[in-house]
Amino acid sequence: MNNHTAKHFVLQLGSLISLYLSLAFFLVLSFGFINLLFPDSLDSLWQMESAAGSIRIGFAMVVVFFPTYLVLTRMVNQNRRQSKDNAYLGLTKWLIYLSLLVGGLVLLGDMVAIIIGFLEGELTMRYILKAVAVFAVTGAAFYYYIKDAQGYWLKREKQSLIYATAATIVIIATLIAAVVQIPNPAMVREMKVDNEVVSALQNIHWQIQDYYQQNQSLPENIDAAYGEFDRQPTFPETASYTYSVESDTTYKLCTTFNHDSNQLDHEYYPRMMGENVVDWRNNNWDFKAGEWCFERVVEETNQQ
Repeated sequence: MNNHTAKHFVLQLGSLISLYLSLAFFLVLSFGFINLLFPDSLDSLWQMESAAGSIRIGFAMVVVFFPTYLVLTRMVNQNRRQSKDNAYLGLTKWLIYLSLLVGGLVLLGDMVAIIIGFLEGELTMRYILKAVAVFAVTGAAFYYYIKDAQGYWLKREKQSLIYATAATIVIIATLIAAVVQIPNPAMVREMKVDNEVVSALQNIHWQIQDYYQQNQSLPENIDAAYGEFDRQPTFPETASYTYSVESDTTYKLCTTFNHDSNQLDHEYYPRMMGENVVDWRNNNWDFKAGEWCFERVVEETNQQ
């Protein structure tokens, strides 16, 4: 194989790799989009966030690899039209058929996952839409490359461009429709700040409880609760809090939040203290946007 043929072969390989990465992550994005578009009452918060995460990673991968695929495929087809190297043309056919085999097996695995989800009780509409997405995506790709292996598109450049344009329009429309279902980047950052603030307040809450167990009184301020050696939690630059004692055993932690929370976001479990359990699961960390206060009651444990 001469250098010219090797270059064309590498371009063909890069084109097919970009194609299957685009297809795989387009399906990842589509599945996340379908899950958010048709929510199931049995879905947990983690499952919904996972669906949003699938859209984010699918969007990023498709935006990068699908244009790469279009550019490389355009170069490959131009080279094939100009090339008279039978060795190159033969190798690219083998590469196309082998990639169809590997890609088909991978995408059939997606169908297996869909069927398993249906058997485990997934919504029928979700199942139907995911199955349609797999058949449409794999069918379009297989049709194009089976024709390509037969040399169909080499003689019909205009039809090839129309096919690519139609695929691009469908992908762009799906990307836009999926992205509007998830929070925008600024909102995601604000929600992360809210989560960091709650985590810091929870840390303070535990420290106050420890202080009370040792001193049988609430600290005058947070510095007293942490003492000289314990390190206080770090708050985001845009956040602050206030601490106020309400009675001998109650106090408030107040701050300002950007968005409402879901009470499942900050659920936590009982903490073990020796042989005793301090159970604060009823004191959830749900909050509303704007200024919000958490009233907390310290609990005594039986001392052995």
